[in-house]
Amino acid sequence: MGSLLRNGSNDQVIVEMTGGGVDRSVECTGRWGVAVLVGVPNKDDAFKTHPVNLLNEKTLKGTFFGNYKPRSDIPAVVEKYMNKELELDKFITHTVPFSEINKAFELMLAGEGLRCVIRMDA
Repeated sequence: MGSLLRNGSNDQVIVEMTGGGVDRSVECTGRWGVAVLVGVPNKDDAFKTHPVNLLNEKTLKGTFFGNYKPRSDIPAVVEKYMNKELELDKFITHTVPFSEINKAFELMLAGEGLRCVIRMDA
């Protein structure tokens, strides 16, 4: 498996190995590692661990939107985009008028739309 990880990102390898991805993963940080909870859980989900799991100087943390701080980070990202330092256009798979907004959701739910732009003028 070590060679697989060198040939692609971890998430790409996981998608290939599992045929689409995983619903849950196992923490394997070892001693002094950092485990990061990623994603948005269902409202009834619970996280449970024994305190001994943290006594080996492990760190458990969560992240929301990659720890972006909207007030300061979004203007910086917009500036990079406007200066052509950040390529976002290649991620837009569809453009739909506002009157067809449901089509954008259908594309997203079907896994066919990476990013849809909703045109407000149409």
